[in-house]
Amino acid sequence: QVQLVESGGGLVQAGGSLRLSCAASGSIFSINAMAWFRQAPGKQRELVATITDFGSTDYADSVKGRFTISRDNAKNTVYLQMNSLKPEDTAVYYCRVIDASRFYWGQGTQVTVSS
Repeated sequence: QVQLVESGGGLVQAGGSLRLSCAASGSIFSINAMAWFRQAPGKQRELVATITDFGSTDYADSVKGRFTISRDNAKNTVYLQMNSLKPEDTAVYYCRVIDASRFYWGQGTQVTVSS
């Protein structure tokens, strides 16, 4: 089993920045892709950003140019740097990792952007 612990969420004014972290621990075999999702109230969970084990990244159009995903393989940790935050970025953010073809989810961290 792999456990994921997220941190870094909070309340920020529009235009501000936050950095989310997600650390994996437990019986890790070899983590492949890592990703961040988010879910706003009344909406479906959506993919925000992904990063492969080789460092290739991809982003939702809504966050391109504002968010940056990165990873530290030695620490089994994925980060999401969020700049120029907008009220519509308000959501619970979840990390997800793939290890040995299994999907693992974090518990979620709340990000609230005030206008």
